[in-house]
Amino acid sequence: MTDQPEQNEERVVVRDRRRIDPDTGQVREPEPEETASGEGEPAGRHAVDEQVADPAAELKAQLDERTADLQRLQAEYANYRKRVERDRELVAATAKAQVTTELLGVLDDVERAAAHGDLTGAFKAVSDKLVTVLTAVGLAPFGSEGEEFDPSVHEAVQHSTSPEVSGPTVTAVLRRGYRLGERVLRPALVAVTDHEPAGESSAAAE
Repeated sequence: MTDQPEQNEERVVVRDRRRIDPDTGQVREPEPEETASGEGEPAGRHAVDEQVADPAAELKAQLDERTADLQRLQAEYANYRKRVERDRELVAATAKAQVTTELLGVLDDVERAAAHGDLTGAFKAVSDKLVTVLTAVGLAPFGSEGEEFDPSVHEAVQHSTSPEVSGPTVTAVLRRGYRLGERVLRPALVAVTDHEPAGESSAAAE
């Protein structure tokens, strides 16, 4: 019996890769594998370029993120400093108002003494210095006869009517009011006169 070659024996393929055909002398067309190999090389270079560009883009993104974080921290710190400064000014203004309010009674005594002619000598010198210091810190009196009644700064303790006034008018100041800057420390105690038509006044008299 003749030995048969094995069916599964791997076939050996020999490819002639010469560019010039030795039989015809013509240039051969490149085989598909060579074309694919040639086209694959630029693609490989592009992949390498992308790999080189990615770290730079990632670094820029991280830099932008850190810059945004730094700007946010700077803004928060600036707001914190403003808030602390505002609170400090508020505390100082409140403390000054409290101390000044306690001295208003002393000013009332000084005014009464001056009205009775008792403000003389060393007592007058001390009172003048006190008034000068309080004026320097922003204390200002208000409330005078003839001005229009304002319930935000006046406290009416007496009320009357008269045709001689055109509207609610302060006709007497029983105690002066004081303000420190824009803050009213104490309203003025006043007597208020409202307008009354002349006809109504005559009818009431009859």
